[in-house]
Amino acid sequence: MIKSALAIFTSLLFIHAGLAPAAAQTVNNAAKKAPAKKVVAKRPAQAVSKTVAKGSLNNREKLVRKVSVVKGKRQVSYQRVSAAPSIPVVPPVMTAGDLAGLNLTPDPVGLRSNVALVIDQASSQVLFEKNSSVALPIASVTKLMTALVVVEARLNMEETLTVTDDDVDREKHSSSRLRVGATLSRDDMLHIALMSSENRAASALGRNYPGGLPAFVAAMNAKARSLGMTDTRYVDSTGLSSQNVASARDLAKLVVAAYNYPIIRQYSTDPKYMVEPSGHAMQYNSSNRLTSNKEWDIGLQKTGFINEAGHCLVMYTRIEGRPIVMVFLDSKGRLSHVGDAARMRKWLVEDQPNNLTRVKMVRAEEG
Repeated sequence: MIKSALAIFTSLLFIHAGLAPAAAQTVNNAAKKAPAKKVVAKRPAQAVSKTVAKGSLNNREKLVRKVSVVKGKRQVSYQRVSAAPSIPVVPPVMTAGDLAGLNLTPDPVGLRSNVALVIDQASSQVLFEKNSSVALPIASVTKLMTALVVVEARLNMEETLTVTDDDVDREKHSSSRLRVGATLSRDDMLHIALMSSENRAASALGRNYPGGLPAFVAAMNAKARSLGMTDTRYVDSTGLSSQNVASARDLAKLVVAAYNYPIIRQYSTDPKYMVEPSGHAMQYNSSNRLTSNKEWDIGLQKTGFINEAGHCLVMYTRIEGRPIVMVFLDSKGRLSHVGDAARMRKWLVEDQPNNLTRVKMVRAEEG
């Protein structure tokens, strides 16, 4: 019945369109033979996706397309899920050296420090230098001058000093193991300030100077001038301010001057030390891991770090029996300044042996 009706309808259609009877008969025969096809409407999957996405998604959601088969029929559904939080890209911190373009200076050793200076102290010969005359922030290397001023003032080293609220770092918000109210002798304060770069100890040392911190900072700058440190300026006793600046050449002079005092040599190179602030035992460790490395003979050292300065290191050491002063400023990476010291020693001993032997030859000829 259905096929006959379809044939009649087709014939009428062709007659209405003006087609030949033969053509109409051909279509009728094809209609009789071909089974009726089931017409399946296409599902507007993409349209559904767009509609859902536009209507209900926020910037923390995404739409997931899910295909399933239920009772033999394919079904498509969309589900909202929370999108993974985007992690903001934080640009690297630019140090003062980077801003000055010092990071573009190449060197044969492959140092990660923007500034370096190596001097043979016995002859004052410069063995290596890189941007050594540029004044940069020096961070806690400042404490080497703090120690020099304290020692030369001949203050009572057994006097008890108290950490106060004035010693709390409100510029960099650095942490400290010395609580407000903790008490230590001036000697212990100096020890952990040099060895472990304890900021509150260095602040207490400056604050308890005759005339207070302003007089202490004035004494620091006066001492720098007396040593010929023309590129140097101090504004505090800790080095937390980026306004404490010096060149590598100036710091080499400071290292040599501080090396004359056994107390500074000992305190700066001790690998660890125990103090008892307010009666509670507390162990401090050196901020320079090379002080406990038996392969190094270090007579004096000081490290430092703030974002503007990068990682800094000054040392008085012996290499192949020669007294060597090393200065590394604005190094990238937590241990990069220590790594640069190792790279420099290798370069002096293995790659450039004449740097150490040439001085011996000259001095032998002079003798």
